[in-house]
Amino acid sequence: MTASRLVMFATLVSDGMKVTDGALAIEDDRIAFAGNRDDFLLREDAEQFPEHPVPEGAVLIPGLIDLHCHGALGADFAAPEHQAVTAALEFLHKAGTTTLLASLVTAERGAMIQATEILAEFAEAGQIAGIHAEGPFLSAARCGAQDPRYLGNPDPEFVDELFAASRGQLRTMTYAPELEGTDELISQLVSYGIVPSLGHTDASAQVTADSLLFAREQLRSAGVDGFTEKPTVTHLFNGMPPLHHREPGPVGACLETAQRSDAYVELIADGVHLSPDTVRLMFNLVRARNILLVSDSMAATGLADGSYTLGPQEVIVADGQARLAKDGSLAGGTATLLQILQATVSTGIPLVQAVYAATVNPASQIGLADEVGSLHYGFAADVLVLDEHLQLVQTFRKGELL
Repeated sequence: MTASRLVMFATLVSDGMKVTDGALAIEDDRIAFAGNRDDFLLREDAEQFPEHPVPEGAVLIPGLIDLHCHGALGADFAAPEHQAVTAALEFLHKAGTTTLLASLVTAERGAMIQATEILAEFAEAGQIAGIHAEGPFLSAARCGAQDPRYLGNPDPEFVDELFAASRGQLRTMTYAPELEGTDELISQLVSYGIVPSLGHTDASAQVTADSLLFAREQLRSAGVDGFTEKPTVTHLFNGMPPLHHREPGPVGACLETAQRSDAYVELIADGVHLSPDTVRLMFNLVRARNILLVSDSMAATGLADGSYTLGPQEVIVADGQARLAKDGSLAGGTATLLQILQATVSTGIPLVQAVYAATVNPASQIGLADEVGSLHYGFAADVLVLDEHLQLVQTFRKGELL
């Protein structure tokens, strides 16, 4: 259902700000007004926007943007089937993730190419914002749920093939900086408009810091309008050695770099991958503007416990936790990004900060900062209606009530 015009009166939370007596008007697929209610009522055409009822105490936020998502509702994006992916995307959109990257895991290279070709169709149709490749240039020592059989050093020819298969829709790639040839890989990725994302690494603090600095310099010099100037860190803390007072390792270097606003760090704030105390600590240390809330969701998201797949690996989900059948390693998440947002707020982080990390930052990271991620005039009408307890009431995507 698409209403050509409507207005909602509620609290607005967007861009790090809150408007308690707000109004948000939608016209077709765009936001026609976002601001103070009294200012809206002064518009000459205000009466042409029928009021859309929302619960008392409702909060309106931008549609959420997930840059690390492996699937949902039984669909595994690393082994995509059209019907299953379509159903998964419908579920995720309705659940509040109105923009997302479909994430691959490391697999046999032919399988990665084939999956990329299929996912590119969904990107071209506007159902996803692009593709994230988590591998295959990762550390075997910190592979997590990545299949070590298919890991290796950077291979420029494979990057060329993967980018060609994506038809320009490959947006980010996770890499381990200690591997031979990573500087060349970073330069190659940036030349294609792909953001390097450091992760699944056993590197020292110095190697990590140097690599993030090099990636930052490459992105700055790219000179592409709207292109992010900050590399990212794939699910900070997960897939890397823990912080130690005599060897801070990649965690220490990533924190220092993010604190300077020279990188974004992904946080899977689901209470499984990170403790609530750690999530709160990260927001207080590196600040919301340098954090990307992500779900890392896999095929079990939206479904019951059971047996699933993540690329070539078998995954067992019990009590909502996804772990590899062979060794018990964490294998993605089962929460939606809205549930991640709710969990973040429950740790004591203000809603405005949590929303910023799930909207403004990811929009900027993939070059969509002037299109999504904000309740702003002219932006896509991606809007979540939440009740006073932050439970989802309605989702609008491009002006369509889902």
